[in-house]
Amino acid sequence: MTKKNINFLLVGVGGQGTLLASDILAELGLRLGYEAKKAEIHGMSQRGGSVTSTVRWGEKVFSPIIGKGEVDFLVAFEKLEAVRYISHLRAGGAVLVNNQCIEPITVKAGDLKYPDDAAIQAGLEKVAGQIFWVNGLEIAEKVGNPRAANVAILGALSALLDTPESEWLEAIKTHLPAKHIAVNVKAFQAGRAAVKA
Repeated sequence: MTKKNINFLLVGVGGQGTLLASDILAELGLRLGYEAKKAEIHGMSQRGGSVTSTVRWGEKVFSPIIGKGEVDFLVAFEKLEAVRYISHLRAGGAVLVNNQCIEPITVKAGDLKYPDDAAIQAGLEKVAGQIFWVNGLEIAEKVGNPRAANVAILGALSALLDTPESEWLEAIKTHLPAKHIAVNVKAFQAGRAAVKA
């Protein structure tokens, strides 16, 4: 990692483990020798609403707040959320999209239509330099626990960063109960492999 400051924005829907993922990412930053700060907005997360979390790594980090157009990595646990927050990404930044659809209430009520993948891709391409799609839920189901999808997404993110896998695994172990570590390690490694492939 050669950049002095790295800004991450993690977005998703309540219940996807977005906040746990941001805790792990902040922990990783500290393990790598950065200062790390994070902030989160829960919104109506318990009712399937949007959840956002910012994580900043740097030599000196004075605030967890990231301005619009300053995010280096946008990590979307739900694909429509990627489009919703694309304006926060810096021009040429990277987007990692979990290929999962969780329809918002407005779509379920028939007021709006959920965009197809081509429309989502087109919306992201207006800003992003790189876009990576991964099916975190499918990966997590294959390793035995659909709730590990968030860690599968972190595995995919790890493949985009020049960081040691061992440090990621230690950060994951710090934030999970012992009985869930093995399946989450498998999910992480499968997510990492999915992007590297």
